[in-house]
Amino acid sequence: MTPTRTRTTTPRLTLVLTAATLMVATNIYGAVSAHADETPGVPPGTEASASAPVKVDPNDPDLKLPEGATLATAKVLDIKQVVEDQSGDERREDTNADVKFALQAEVLFGKDSAKLSAEAKARISTIAEEIKAQNATKIRVFGFTDNLGSSAHGDVLSRKRADAVQNILDQVLSDSSVTYEVRGYGEQYPIADNSTETGRKKNRRVEVSFPRSES
Repeated sequence: MTPTRTRTTTPRLTLVLTAATLMVATNIYGAVSAHADETPGVPPGTEASASAPVKVDPNDPDLKLPEGATLATAKVLDIKQVVEDQSGDERREDTNADVKFALQAEVLFGKDSAKLSAEAKARISTIAEEIKAQNATKIRVFGFTDNLGSSAHGDVLSRKRADAVQNILDQVLSDSSVTYEVRGYGEQYPIADNSTETGRKKNRRVEVSFPRSES
């Protein structure tokens, strides 16, 4: 079974990826496989996670397995909802475990700069309010660049930008119980094609992610 994708066009574009329990029947002639589309690589520790699969009785007659077939191990894909501004300036991803905001560098900083604009501070404050709503105390702030210029320069710039965003979050949240993981990944982990300016623009970003509230 392949995850389905629905797309609606409103003032914001919403992509919803739903997950289901995948059961694969294997018979004497081979396996019938099910797979999901590959997704861009993500920084270590930010991989999506899913709850345990639903238990299925392999002897249930309603399964109607072919003679000699057996069930492969069930797997549950994570549920992800993605909301992106029509301009592409801001993107929000919700999974069953985490919330992640991705802000394009152009809406936060000047070219090749790590100095935040007044508008950027307002956007970051909005993210801080969501962090409060989720009662999150562990926050990741990761910076990324495109692949133009040297890799070393991208690493330094992306870290400075991540530090700038983290400083505003810390000021707004003003909570000593909150801890931060701040990193600059430079051109690593692109989410779009670096061969076009449209893709490079998406890759120049700062991501803020944190756990969802269990309540």
